[in-house]
Amino acid sequence: MLSPVIRDVEVTRSARRHTLRQKGHASANETSSSVTPGKGRLSLRSLRQPLTPVTGSAGGLFDFSEIMGTSGRSPRFVQTPGLGGSSSVFNLDENDWTTTLTPQHLGSFCPTDSPSFTEDMTTTTAFILKEDDPGEAASVKLFPEFLMMFLKLSSTSLFDLVDEYENACRNQVTLLKKIVTRATPGQQKFSKTASVLWLLQQEMVTWRLIASLYRDRIQSALGEESMFEVAPPNATEKIIMEKLFQRDSTVRQSQLVVDWLEDIAKDDIGDFAEKIEFYAKSVYWDNTLHTLKQRRMNAFTGFSRPLVSELDPDAPIRQKMPLMDLDREDDNRLLKYLFTLIRAGMTDEAQRLCKRCGQAWRAATLEGWKLYHDPNINGGSELKPVEGNPNRCIWKVCCWRMAEDEQFNRYERAIYAALSGNLKQLLPVCDTWEDAVWSYFRVMVDTLVEQEMWASGASMGELEKLPREYLEANWTFEKVFDELKATDRKRILEENQEHYHVVQRCIILGDIDGLLDEFSEWLARSQSPLPAHLLRFMTHVMLFFQSLGLQSKEDVTIEVLKKYIQLLICENQSSLIAFYVSHLPQDLGIHQYAAFLEAVTELDERKHCLKMAKDAGLNVAAVTKTVVENIRKRDVGTFTHHDLSPSLDSVTTEEDRMKIDVIDWLVFDPTQRAEALKQSNAIMRKFLASKKHEAAKEIFKKIPQDSIAVIYKQWEEQGMDSSLPAEDDNAIREHLCIRAYLDAHESFNEWFKHMNSKPQKPSLPAQAGFKEKVAHEHKEKKYEVDYDIWKGHLDALTAEVKERIYNVLLFIDGGWMVDVREDLEEDDHERSLQMISLRKLCLPTMCFLLHTVLHNTEQYQECLRLADLISSEQHCLYKAFSKEELRKLLCKLRESSLLLLDQDLDPLGYELQS
Repeated sequence: MLSPVIRDVEVTRSARRHTLRQKGHASANETSSSVTPGKGRLSLRSLRQPLTPVTGSAGGLFDFSEIMGTSGRSPRFVQTPGLGGSSSVFNLDENDWTTTLTPQHLGSFCPTDSPSFTEDMTTTTAFILKEDDPGEAASVKLFPEFLMMFLKLSSTSLFDLVDEYENACRNQVTLLKKIVTRATPGQQKFSKTASVLWLLQQEMVTWRLIASLYRDRIQSALGEESMFEVAPPNATEKIIMEKLFQRDSTVRQSQLVVDWLEDIAKDDIGDFAEKIEFYAKSVYWDNTLHTLKQRRMNAFTGFSRPLVSELDPDAPIRQKMPLMDLDREDDNRLLKYLFTLIRAGMTDEAQRLCKRCGQAWRAATLEGWKLYHDPNINGGSELKPVEGNPNRCIWKVCCWRMAEDEQFNRYERAIYAALSGNLKQLLPVCDTWEDAVWSYFRVMVDTLVEQEMWASGASMGELEKLPREYLEANWTFEKVFDELKATDRKRILEENQEHYHVVQRCIILGDIDGLLDEFSEWLARSQSPLPAHLLRFMTHVMLFFQSLGLQSKEDVTIEVLKKYIQLLICENQSSLIAFYVSHLPQDLGIHQYAAFLEAVTELDERKHCLKMAKDAGLNVAAVTKTVVENIRKRDVGTFTHHDLSPSLDSVTTEEDRMKIDVIDWLVFDPTQRAEALKQSNAIMRKFLASKKHEAAKEIFKKIPQDSIAVIYKQWEEQGMDSSLPAEDDNAIREHLCIRAYLDAHESFNEWFKHMNSKPQKPSLPAQAGFKEKVAHEHKEKKYEVDYDIWKGHLDALTAEVKERIYNVLLFIDGGWMVDVREDLEEDDHERSLQMISLRKLCLPTMCFLLHTVLHNTEQYQECLRLADLISSEQHCLYKAFSKEELRKLLCKLRESSLLLLDQDLDPLGYELQS
């Protein structure tokens, strides 16, 4: 399967067909030419025995029977011609077998101008074509689909889940192929779609490989292999091979890899059905035959070059004479397509093609691989037909020699190399990574089977003529991939480093730690972000291994999950994030989800995200608390003393607005009211220190009015007879302190505004006439009425502001912003310092405001009483003043005292004693 980089212009089927028209009768496209011979194999379906469920013990053993799906289920690969039989996935009529090659068999490269294709292109697909990146737009639905499938794991088997993953990728691949086919050639955005298409194709086949291999490995881990017996001494080749497959997991899994690669090749055959009709002839080499007949009749043919004089299959090699050019070209193309079919495991179809082209003898040469089996060897009442080739060893030696003979076409040599296990002659036609891996594993299975035959004594004599290195080869999975790394084929080396090929290699090797190391390296060295769908695959394949209990490197898992969570945040997949966060360690998960929630501002979306977190099993209370603390602690500024400017309020910034809105996270759940009080108090302390009273008021309004009652009620419902925890009790008291301070400020602002809106007394012009005097009298009467109203309202506001400021200055039980409870579980040193600082910042301000109110309402004697209040040891307000503030306060008191003297009173406001 070619990557977008390697395929270059061969992005669409139409492009390939255009290339073929230019080449005329040239060879097929690169994809078709890069496939290699197929050999039939044992159907593993017959090897699967019903599993006995393993009951979980007290030690917590994993119950593999639950994840296996249907008992005795074989891998998804169907039986094709191989070591165990000649049955095929197709049931074709020999006279017209091409009509049965349906789109499912031909893969996704079916003709795109068919009516069914046109009907499938729905309005949705047409809309997707307008997107800047149609591939991503069409494939974004895979993110929620994969999560939904994983969440159904409890009601299905783990391998059914992997099959669903594969099907989801297949459906998306089908859609993207339609999009690419409708694309305008050369458009950049559709080259991106082709890249997404290739990624999803690779992911699809990787899930297929995982399901096949790990289903077998789990069955092996259950001890199934120990139940199989060694073949009896008089066993036939077929019986020996079957016992080997049952007993040896290496040969069995090697065959699974071969099956997997042949299945991929079968999907990639392309428009083979269009070309096959070219070879539908009654005889072979008909052009040469016609020329020879003309020569015998002494008819002029216009062709004087030497030709073969005989037309038996060996004539060109034996006589070393050529065929007609057209026949030679047809022969070369036929061999290439035969090789394509064998590479795809379609040996029966290759034989049918030979027969249709008049080369039944060649079809017979493809039949000799079948293992000999005589079911009558042990007697029996009914005579059964004998299977296989009793002279298979001789046939194999002949195939080996043909593969070594350089006189034959390279694809013909490759065909017989595949059938005889001749790796050296098979590799030259392997152009892709898949082809090379197929060749190695194909030869490995062949070698292991022959070694078993040799050890059992079933194959002797002729096999000795094969090279000793073949019969004594010690193949392992690791050795195969070591050989691939050492190849001199540049393309294969490049493909060997592609992400999915690295994954597939580790899956085949069963090297999960190595796979995780690769994941870690990709994340570390990647200068640009990894493809989104690759990250999704990496995440879900790790979850798959976790479900099997096979994963070990937790640090890599965490890094991959964090990257995938970041991707989901960027893709606005907010509904999916909580689930993946839940697979992180608890503390890290809380911080990750909190970091995500910081950017969520809409109220409905916030509620939805919290619901997702609850459903995923996250600690919602810890998450919301962390969100608030993260935003609250962004301001690293320190408490500073109020300046002495007349401004009472500072402007609310955007950063302040974020701190105000973040409190909403804590008021959704009534059980978090105590935490809401604590966090809102912490934010308001900073606001009060910065004279941002309006911002503090907005936060105060965020807290429901019944919060204190709710906190007490929840404590009582827990059956607690004791008082509230000290932290909660102190938070409630602080909340009340802040409310008293804000109420006092609000009252002062209203008083100050009303004080400066005093009605203006009307004045009479010096030379006013009668009319002006009458009008002036009416204005004076109105002024007196307005003044009385203003004065009455002022008196009420004055009384109110005095009361509220005194509530702050004379706050009960120790004073304003002073904790009553000291039996804290954990001492919050920062909070204690802030409360002390707030007393020093706010209490002097309250005193100055109270003096302003009293002085401007001519309550000078009460102004002087402030000195007694401040100096009182009961309230210790003087400790909150700096020397400068005390000096300023004394100056103001002096001014009030002077006004008392002007009223013939003593400096303290008492009447003078004569």
